[in-house]
Amino acid sequence: MAIFADRTAAGSELADALTAWRGTDAVVFGIPRGGVVVAAEVARVLGLPLDVAVVRKLGAPLHEEFAIGAIADGVRVVHPDAMRTSAVTPEQLEAVEKLERVELDRRRRAFPRSTPAIAGRTAIVVDDGVATGATAEAACLTLRGEDPERIVLAVPVAPFTWLPKPGTADDFVCPHPIRDFWAVGQFYDDFTQTSDAKVARLLSGDLSV
Repeated sequence: MAIFADRTAAGSELADALTAWRGTDAVVFGIPRGGVVVAAEVARVLGLPLDVAVVRKLGAPLHEEFAIGAIADGVRVVHPDAMRTSAVTPEQLEAVEKLERVELDRRRRAFPRSTPAIAGRTAIVVDDGVATGATAEAACLTLRGEDPERIVLAVPVAPFTWLPKPGTADDFVCPHPIRDFWAVGQFYDDFTQTSDAKVARLLSGDLSV
């Protein structure tokens, strides 16, 4: 059953759960593509700068939406349980990663970071939801290397039992932990794929899209 009309509505509700960071020296980092739409609304409501944490999911070869891991700048996350469940071999994972690194590099060029340094600041990492959590964890870990004071992982919806692995995020905010969880898209009336152009416009400060 859907909870949110679309990602902007999800961002509005998520912002209500993040009011403790309103007006602080925090930066909101959206995970492209859909997570940037949620993050843009969070940043707008809380009056915080918006930036981007580029990550690429490593999907199972026969089920690309199922993440067995993720990569980001200087970070590689792999979930062995997900590999076993999907019967993915190390060779298959290597082939998937090779392709995704090409796309990761493309997206880093397409969506350049606007915040040069976050040392001593709070990084609020936002996605449109968590399924296996690989992409969210990779985003947090790549930002962890920049010595922020705190990392907050915030998503509108996630499996009831899911928590970020130790060392990834200092705080986890999720207004809708769900027991009967199949996929992030099931909780949105409109889960249309977000375009590169929309991500670029949101990151440029154009929130009218």
